[in-house]
Amino acid sequence: MAKKKFYAVRQGRKTGMFLTWDECKKQVMGYPGAIYKSFGTEAEAKEYLGIDAEAAASRQIGGDSAANMADSGASGDVRNGDSDAVEIYVDGSYYAGTKEFSYGMVVLINGKEEKFSQKMTDPELAQMRNVAGEIKGSEAAMQYALDHKIPSIIIYHDYQGIASWCNGDWKANKPGTIAYRDFYQKAKEKVHIEFCKVKGHSNNKYNDMVDELAKEALGIH
Repeated sequence: MAKKKFYAVRQGRKTGMFLTWDECKKQVMGYPGAIYKSFGTEAEAKEYLGIDAEAAASRQIGGDSAANMADSGASGDVRNGDSDAVEIYVDGSYYAGTKEFSYGMVVLINGKEEKFSQKMTDPELAQMRNVAGEIKGSEAAMQYALDHKIPSIIIYHDYQGIASWCNGDWKANKPGTIAYRDFYQKAKEKVHIEFCKVKGHSNNKYNDMVDELAKEALGIH
């Protein structure tokens, strides 16, 4: 029997607490900057929302979201906060000497760190330098979820375009970015994909790890 969950939506089409993923999904899927999270108890959900039990019950069907409810950690994200999602960190690198690019990826799953990296050569994509690696890293994260039938992932990235080309904030107008956006559009039909931007080179353990993996793939140290 599935464990009961409570879904708290801080920012979406409607806000409040919802008792099913289907109801929660209506409020957050495709809503830029949506902020929400699932909990195992009502108490945790209402604490996240900052409301008491009676208010939580009365808001089960939600209320209009407020513009001032933005989460500082969600800037530029498509969505933010699914506690059941598998976390994946990605980064890209580029070596001008060979015009090769690469990505590093760390998947945090089942208490383990699964590390991946790949060097690539593509004259057209290489014109985007390290951004090409960033894109391929994000695609690799989505492909990992598809291959392993993972229903929900959070992609942590330090380059804004990784989220913005997907949520439409940035217009995809190059072959590489168009292909990336289209890859996301297809992947999200089977996987719930969230994006979370982290500050680069800020002593974030996993962001630093994927940066190193990408550089090592190119022989850069």
